[in-house]
Amino acid sequence: MTSFALAATGTVVLLSGCTDSGEPRSAGHTSAASAPVRLWPERKPAPQPERGKGENLPAAVPQVPPVPSGDIRTADLLTVVKAQAAAGSSLGGGPQFDSATMRKINACAAEPAHCPVRTPQYRDLTGDGKAELIVGIEAPDQSLALWVFTLDHGRVTRIMDAGATPLSVEIANGDLILREPTGTPGYDTRTVYVWDTRTRTMALRSMEFDQADSATLVPKRTP
Repeated sequence: MTSFALAATGTVVLLSGCTDSGEPRSAGHTSAASAPVRLWPERKPAPQPERGKGENLPAAVPQVPPVPSGDIRTADLLTVVKAQAAAGSSLGGGPQFDSATMRKINACAAEPAHCPVRTPQYRDLTGDGKAELIVGIEAPDQSLALWVFTLDHGRVTRIMDAGATPLSVEIANGDLILREPTGTPGYDTRTVYVWDTRTRTMALRSMEFDQADSATLVPKRTP
């Protein structure tokens, strides 16, 4: 009986600590967890914004020949880019580039040194083991049009159409991550796009204000 009591006392000392005199010392009170409190619960919620025509939907690129091999690497890059540029914005159908940029795109084959289309990147973003085509097109204001294409039954299909002014573009575990500058020194915005099996597009998952990556303090473009 005595040894059990001593063992129990030792446990209390280990858990709670002790004073200089050897007496048990309380670890203090634990703050009680509280559920979120909704302010103005009687307020009517804002309506969901209307979606533009074709927004968040995959779209086959017109005027691009089918790719029966199932490998999007065999699709001609400039054919895809010109066809997508001609198709216009997924939201309003308007032109995506100014006339000067379009002239440079159309002259890429003859003047590759002045071509605004960056080297194509091929990464598996949908998790099916096959690569998607990632296209970046530079604009004079240093913004970047970012397109992602996949093959859907052999048809080149756009699954992402975004614009940004990125410090960097990265791929991590199938996520496409953009870091962009802010007006606050030492901080970037970090935007993450992921494959959404419901909409079959690269959907925006998160956008956060993050500490600046030391590698992005000087603006750069991912090669």
